[in-house]
Amino acid sequence: MESNELSVRARGGTELMLQALHARLDPNLVRHFQIIPSRVRSLDPDRKRILWLHDKPSHEESSFLEHAENRAAFAGIVCVSHYQAALYQMIPGVPYSEITVLQNAIEPFGAYHPRRSERIRLIYHTTPNRGLEILVPVFEHLATLHHDIELDVFSSFSIYDWTERDAPYRPLFERCRAHPRIRYHGAQPNAIVRDALSECDIFAYPNIEPETSCIAAIEAMSAGCLTVCAAYGGLPETCANFATLYPYTENLQAHAMRFAAVLDDAIATIRLRRAEHERLRAQQVEYFNHFYSWDRRIGEWDAYLRGLL
Repeated sequence: MESNELSVRARGGTELMLQALHARLDPNLVRHFQIIPSRVRSLDPDRKRILWLHDKPSHEESSFLEHAENRAAFAGIVCVSHYQAALYQMIPGVPYSEITVLQNAIEPFGAYHPRRSERIRLIYHTTPNRGLEILVPVFEHLATLHHDIELDVFSSFSIYDWTERDAPYRPLFERCRAHPRIRYHGAQPNAIVRDALSECDIFAYPNIEPETSCIAAIEAMSAGCLTVCAAYGGLPETCANFATLYPYTENLQAHAMRFAAVLDDAIATIRLRRAEHERLRAQQVEYFNHFYSWDRRIGEWDAYLRGLL
């Protein structure tokens, strides 16, 4: 991109976050700040600049932060997780004293309603590079063992208006379309994904990317889904001990075997629909609806920005 304005066609987590933040902040406060999401392309000389980091540090986009004189161009540097803040402190060497952590936020889903369907619905609703290549063969295997499981896949780089990057994954998408119990939806508006999450039981996420945070997991857990994911990157922090975590490994075959074993157990647990499981899901929903709500986070942002004035 040639400017700090995110593409109007992109609908990823960063874009949704920026739109939601601007929609909720006091306009009289916003006019004093240029909020730059992750990638610096231009600086407004007439406003205080906030660098709002969403990505992991990279040489191309973050090495300039190694120098104090470059960091001085910003009134504040905001990270979306404590895991991410630690990365920026260690890699480009940003002092903790210059970082503020304001975690991601979503529109809450409301109170938990136990699922009553005899079918067990799994969902994957993020880009294909984050673990779809593990999920599809694992689901194909588990579908031979469990007659009652289904999978909804919402996945495409077109959510970032980047369809050419889908090319290596098209055979995987076709594999989804060919399976009688996988529904491949491509990239869909967030409202459609949220409707599906409200009906699903498990967010099946064999993550192979060390995410700084995970809005997909936050929404899934706010919707009441049991999340099965690797303990990698910012996921343990994001999921706050409510997810079913398993040890990450770089070996894709070993990763698939670990994921399959844990997902198999999660499916069996969901099938029982036990009262204690439902109580845990209700506690999960209550936590995520409160801690990750925009009502809470906008107050933190408002206080942070006013402090800088």
